[in-house]
Amino acid sequence: MAEARTIARPYAEAVFKLARANNTLPAWSDMLQLTAAITGDERIRALIGDPKIPAKRLSELLLSICGNKLNNEGRNFVLLLVENGRVEVLPQVSELFEQLKAQHEGVLEAHVTSAFAMNDAQLKDLVINLEAKFKRKIEAKVSVNPELIGGVKVEIGDEVLDASVRGKLEAMAVALKS
Repeated sequence: MAEARTIARPYAEAVFKLARANNTLPAWSDMLQLTAAITGDERIRALIGDPKIPAKRLSELLLSICGNKLNNEGRNFVLLLVENGRVEVLPQVSELFEQLKAQHEGVLEAHVTSAFAMNDAQLKDLVINLEAKFKRKIEAKVSVNPELIGGVKVEIGDEVLDASVRGKLEAMAVALKS
């Protein structure tokens, strides 16, 4: 079976085009995050994978859980995914949609890993420096990993900026061995 992201990509691109054309990017973002959270629940995942549950019953269940938080297009999208046996890729559709939305809005997502918790001023300074380097707006997601010993490691797309003590020690070890 193809990888979930590969299956999800055309759906995410189609929804993004529809949302951009109708100027409803925030609404679609909310709907996709909601449906991704619902289909990510282990109890719902068990029902999705159960061949004894007919598609119609699964559609009714998902739509009833969503309630009035989906517009007609959102409801139709869920029905389409269930009908095509692709509802399990909703989390990936949501993730890919958010990437397309951020790219459209000129925003880069940075995954910042710090050895210690960063205060707001430190994070703000880091974001300002990253925005100057990449000449785009940066949205930072921060996590803490004490194994870095000190400093930060920043991942933006395929680019990694490693300013951690651990990274410098590893680079020094490689240099000494060669």
